Amino acid sequence: MDSTPKKMQLKAEVGLVDGVSLIAGVMIGSGIFVSPQTVLLYVGSPGVSLLIWACGGLLSMLASLSYAELGTVIRQSGGEYIYILRTSGNLMAFLFAFMTNVVVRPAGSAGQALVFAQNAVAPFYEECPPPDVVVKSVAIIGLLMLTIVNCLNVRCSMVVTVYLMAAKSLALVVIVIGGVVVLVQGNTANLQNTFEGTNLGISAIGIAFYHCLWSYDGWNNLNSVTEELKRPEVIIINS
Repeated sequence: MDSTPKKMQLKAEVGLVDGVSLIAGVMIGSGIFVSPQTVLLYVGSPGVSLLIWACGGLLSMLASLSYAELGTVIRQSGGEYIYILRTSGNLMAFLFAFMTNVVVRPAGSAGQALVFAQNAVAPFYEECPPPDVVVKSVAIIGLLMLTIVNCLNVRCSMVVTVYLMAAKSLALVVIVIGGVVVLVQGNTANLQNTFEGTNLGISAIGIAFYHCLWSYDGWNNLNSVTEELKRPEVIIINS
């Protein structure tokens, strides 16, 4: 009998639709529904706000193309961690993993959960702000449910991801159609003198870019499950 130990491998169960849903479903998250008003508030004009969103989209697109190349060359799960490990060594990879798991990801997940909870309980408190304890409780329940789903199996989590992406995409379509209808009706006052009142302060522009890029966040998620893709060279590029 062959006594050579076999390398543990993850099951390749993520297809093209799942990969697209994993990226789009995360990018179409809480950020896009709350960040536009914050960006506009800091820069002070619709024109500069649209420019910031365009620059953020271009930056995210270039970064995602770079990750597509990395994902097809280094076919290991882990995303940024495995790339830093390969290029900068164990220490830098450990520092990245530590900061990501202790600070970055928990803070981001908490923010998304709180936004979800605020919108979920808002219909029950039409005449007053919802209590903090209710919002935090709903946020915790939402995080626990998603954690349980992702711990069950890959197939189950992918099904949930696809349905959530469809629901959020539908919400965006409704918003876009509503905006187009308003424009067709002649409500174009906000598009006149679009650069009037612009705040060009470094801090204001920086905070606006931060909120914009937070909304675009998620384009790099697929590279974290490279080993679980059925055909990485096809799915990563097409996604």
